[in-house]
Amino acid sequence: MQLVRFANTVALFLLFGTLVPAFAQKEKEQRPQAQAQPQQQQRAQPAQKQQPQQQRAQQPQQQQRPQQQQPQKQQPQQQRAQQAQKPQPQQQRAQQAQKQQPQQQRAQQAQQQQPQRARQQAVAWQQKRGWQQQGAWQGQSTWQGDRAHQWGSQHRNWAQRGGYGGSYIPQASFDLYFGSQHWFRMHALPTIYMGYPRFEYGGYSFLLVDPYPESWAENWFDTDDLYIAYDNGYYLYDRTYPGVGLAITVDL
Repeated sequence: MQLVRFANTVALFLLFGTLVPAFAQKEKEQRPQAQAQPQQQQRAQPAQKQQPQQQRAQQPQQQQRPQQQQPQKQQPQQQRAQQAQKPQPQQQRAQQAQKQQPQQQRAQQAQQQQPQRARQQAVAWQQKRGWQQQGAWQGQSTWQGDRAHQWGSQHRNWAQRGGYGGSYIPQASFDLYFGSQHWFRMHALPTIYMGYPRFEYGGYSFLLVDPYPESWAENWFDTDDLYIAYDNGYYLYDRTYPGVGLAITVDL
């Protein structure tokens, strides 16, 4: 009996000796895993906490971008308003051209509006010397006599004479031979007809019903460049003396 008890005691001791170490190893294996989980959770939590901070940092940048872009959107509108206020290049050129146009060029443009008149009416006006109105020049019998003494007071334009009542040159012929771009010289001394110098140019005959200025030379008709322009009546211009127009009429 004692042997049996001793054997049982030894068996229990051996069994207990094997179970205790195994149980201790299981506890050691489980402890690191349990300790590792909180560390992983703690690492994950800071990452999650940092995400809202990054979003907050990005949100102000996104909000600032539209504010910075607004002035860029407004700039084209301001530029359009400024461009609308400024005159366009074409308008500036037109305004400058009008300011720089001399009287002769304005007269040339006015010829586009010259009307037409029946030959009988023009002949009747010429026979009555309709240009002798408002103290107009009465004419002389010689070329030297047609020189003015005070041209500023002796000269009369067609408006002061009551308007031009003579014949008109057809527009096609006028564009070919007349205007400031078509200058000529008489060369020959004008002849006196009805008390006024008469000359020919471009297939037409003209009467000079104004005296020529006292400052002009007697042979200006031969040495100077001349042209005929229309401004509610015909005028003879000398390029040597710009701005001075002598009233003339078509002779029939």
